[in-house]
Amino acid sequence: MSPTWSSSDKDFVTTALGPARLWATIGHGVINEVFWPSTGQPQIRDLTFYLVGDDGFIDLKRRRRYTLQTPAPNVPLLTITHSGDEYRLVLEIVPDPLRDVLLIRFDLEGPHRLVAVLAPHLGGTGAGNTAWVGDQVLMAQRGDCALALAADVPFTGASAGFVGASDGWQDLTRHRRLTWSFAHADNGNVALTGQFEGASGVIALGFADKPDGARSLARASLAEGIASARASLREGWEAWGKTLRLPRVADSLAAEARLSAAVLKAHEDRAYPGALVASLSIPWGNTTDTLGGYHLVWPRDATLAAFALLAVNQTQEAVRVLAGFISTQLPDGHWTQNYYPNGIAFWTGVQLDEAAFPVLLAAKLRELGNADLEGTKEMVRRALTFVATMGPTSDQDRWEESPGTNPFTLAVAIASLVAGAVWLDARERDYALSLADDWNERLESFCFVTETPLAKSRGVRGYYVRLAAPEKDGGLTGRVHLSNRNGETIVASALVSMDFSYLTRLGLRDARDARVTDTIAVADALLRVDTPSGPVYRRYNEDGYGEKADGSPFDGSGVGRLWPLLTGERGHLALQSGEDPVPYLETMVRCASFGGLLPEQVWDSAPIAKRGLEPGRPSGSAMPLLWTHAEYLKLLVASDAGKPVELLKAVEDRYATKSRAAETWHWRTEAAFSRLAIGPRLAVEHRAPFTLHYGFDGWQIVAERIAECGPLGLWSVTFTAAELHPYTEINFTRRFPSGWEGTDYRVTLGHEQVVHALTHHAS
Repeated sequence: MSPTWSSSDKDFVTTALGPARLWATIGHGVINEVFWPSTGQPQIRDLTFYLVGDDGFIDLKRRRRYTLQTPAPNVPLLTITHSGDEYRLVLEIVPDPLRDVLLIRFDLEGPHRLVAVLAPHLGGTGAGNTAWVGDQVLMAQRGDCALALAADVPFTGASAGFVGASDGWQDLTRHRRLTWSFAHADNGNVALTGQFEGASGVIALGFADKPDGARSLARASLAEGIASARASLREGWEAWGKTLRLPRVADSLAAEARLSAAVLKAHEDRAYPGALVASLSIPWGNTTDTLGGYHLVWPRDATLAAFALLAVNQTQEAVRVLAGFISTQLPDGHWTQNYYPNGIAFWTGVQLDEAAFPVLLAAKLRELGNADLEGTKEMVRRALTFVATMGPTSDQDRWEESPGTNPFTLAVAIASLVAGAVWLDARERDYALSLADDWNERLESFCFVTETPLAKSRGVRGYYVRLAAPEKDGGLTGRVHLSNRNGETIVASALVSMDFSYLTRLGLRDARDARVTDTIAVADALLRVDTPSGPVYRRYNEDGYGEKADGSPFDGSGVGRLWPLLTGERGHLALQSGEDPVPYLETMVRCASFGGLLPEQVWDSAPIAKRGLEPGRPSGSAMPLLWTHAEYLKLLVASDAGKPVELLKAVEDRYATKSRAAETWHWRTEAAFSRLAIGPRLAVEHRAPFTLHYGFDGWQIVAERIAECGPLGLWSVTFTAAELHPYTEINFTRRFPSGWEGTDYRVTLGHEQVVHALTHHAS
């Protein structure tokens, strides 16, 4: 049988706050993936439990009659109680804070014996594992990863088999009891089975690079006892919980806040401190054996989680995230699309917002009074060089799909240029601020449309689009490829998303601006779905990332489902518009899993019981999603503070209280314009050296200028307002070392300048 991971429908995640490097996930009342020695390395598919009696067996994972209990929302010391008419099984899950061992105490009532079936996926795959039965221990190895399952009570039956052929579940299904006792299962998708003597005991699952080491750790943990591990785990998490700073809110909101903070804390790697993976889960994991999953660091997700940690007084965690960024930045200034906690790249796409986000984190830490880390200045300079050189377009938007100009990406880029300017020298700072002012002033020309069929049908003048195609493909009039939709395209002006919300979140536009309120009206009409949990939003209309119409798993195509984090983004817009954000927080809480975890997506159609899909409830995508937990915490804190956590004073001072006209408009192929107002300078820019061949008013007064290399790496020829004033247009083309560009450009001069006033409110 082909190996897969566990379902991403998780109940819980847990880890200890000690030197141990182990993380466990729980789903459907049993153990799912266990990660070791890093959050990027799942080592088992699952550890499941069965109750075997004289008349057959009970599959607890499929029966799903259980409760969960912890001492406090922020203390991930989990007790699972399975119960039925003739049985009661208590499982207490305790990661040992000192050793790479997961301890599980069991206490069984009823006429049954406890059986465990363990599916190793050592080295991150179910292929090529070898399992064997040792002396009162179950063992497995693949390469330099090994595990040992031991207990403080004897095994009364044990076997090593192959999944789908000779594993414990097959034995139970065929014989209604354990009959097999295979000693080895070599080089395959294997499973270990053990039956325990007695009604109570402690199981230890240990990991090491060699089998002997894993066995030694498991037995040492059993020898010291679960009581010691439990006390140490609880003490560590309770002490950490006392450092949280949260607003006073209703009990249900407060409980989810403390749990969300603990989830963020639990996802930080200890082998590589500061690395925050997006989720200890694999979307639709029970259909794939992919190694990546979501147990990777996305700079965007990690930064947003760091802002949430700062919001609840966890400064050192955020500092470590920044330190991790300093260590993993690429020489050209950006970060790879995502990477393992050790910095090794997984996907290598380029996303402009992910180059800008670490700058915002550095700026926030500085604003809060923290001293710069060693390397911060150089990190910021390299990042802003990349942003300035590559922007305002991006190879991928924040949904990692399409190239073009996106309001979310553009907002983050502009804010980074302003907030990061403090680390630049005088020439660099002037250029960064000039470019930010230009992009901010021209923002609507990049991604706002008016008088479209959609605008007319919704009774608004215009709205921000999800994405404008690259200039070469038509910009706002071009077509955008729909990922996960079998090659379909859609005109850019017909595609709407919640991405515009960061224009207000970061202080570039007022939430009461008519353009913003009109876009909210369109987004509410196209993206909002009222579920039993409350209103939840799609990423964009025509999205294809989610289960198929019949509920079967996403496999590269599907139907876009609802994202609770977008309810948080809508809540921020409500807050900044003077409305009550609490209903949005309450909706997010109702979207949580059985154990309080917040998912990537929830189901939006009629119930499909056989697939466990209910409207407004978690679907098969990632859970928990750090981004969702972070958004919840930030909205909760913002509702108390009255403003977003991400809002930086430098950006607010520059844009939020007054209109600012750009002193220079920066023309480049990716951000071209055909009209220039009276007043600004004109800078013609490119990433490579060039000679500008130009003239005025229909190629009169022809001349040439050699571009100079600017402070952040772009080559530029600049005309002052005085040089442009006598003429009605400028004509130009460029000659590169490789030859002529082959295109003539024209910019009309002297049209009336329009500054996008931030005080233009809807009436």
